[in-house]
Amino acid sequence: MRDATELGASLYLPATRPDLLEVVRGEKLSDVRSVIFCTEDAVNLADVEFAIDNLRAPVRALTCASHQMRFIRVRNPQVMRQVLDLPGIERLDGFVLPKVTRSVLSEYLKLLRGTGHLIMPTLETKEVFDEGEMIALRRVMDKDGVRERVLSLRIGGNDLLSIIGMRRPRGRTLYQTSLGQVIARLVTTFKPSGFNLSAPVFEYLNDIETLQREVEEDLAHGLIGKTAIHPDQVPLIHACYRVHASDLEMASHILREDAPAVFRMHDSMCEPATHRNWARNLCKSASCFGLRQGAETISVAA
Repeated sequence: MRDATELGASLYLPATRPDLLEVVRGEKLSDVRSVIFCTEDAVNLADVEFAIDNLRAPVRALTCASHQMRFIRVRNPQVMRQVLDLPGIERLDGFVLPKVTRSVLSEYLKLLRGTGHLIMPTLETKEVFDEGEMIALRRVMDKDGVRERVLSLRIGGNDLLSIIGMRRPRGRTLYQTSLGQVIARLVTTFKPSGFNLSAPVFEYLNDIETLQREVEEDLAHGLIGKTAIHPDQVPLIHACYRVHASDLEMASHILREDAPAVFRMHDSMCEPATHRNWARNLCKSASCFGLRQGAETISVAA
């Protein structure tokens, strides 16, 4: 069973690109853990049919043995219906579902009956600002047969800012905008029920320092996985996901069967009853991304 930690930085690629077959074959972007072929916002309406046709060869070339997770971000249920007819689609890991609401999710789920595809619903509509609607959506996803499909929930930062007439200012993380409190509420709405949330895209390609600060804030809010829009962002995000050796040591001791009820390590109180979930998650990150070297946080040359 796939774990959301394995996603890392998910690279979005417009489905109109001419090199998708090379990506699927591992000839390009071999260090990327997950790719998302997009037929939605990254594709003009007039080019949607071309995008679907352009997916035929890469979908046919999919193999189950790939280290990379591959998803298609469909535009709407009608596009999903067409994509599900592509030869080889059963080997696709799953679908990113844009602008999910309760009613839209039901349409997608009907189409996916009888398939084994995972889904990553994207929270990016005006309903996201309504706590009651998010609780109702959580109840739908918490049903048997649905929960097992939900690998992660994605937060559509740019769409949410658009709804309130904003764009992220340069030099500021999303947590320094009005979306900070929205993300925090989504975490407390969905994480206690076991749903992972991944972080929105960082849209400025020449501001590594702010990207680093934002990923650190993502992690502090309990988000793992982040949308990437350029291959250069991927190693930078993954570098932030590496864990400190001292934290891994604490996590390992917390998870021991003979761990004391409370103990001191690295001048921190360690209490297995309350820190066990943190320890499990940190060990997953260490397994996927490794350890930080010394004071390393992010490497421009990575």
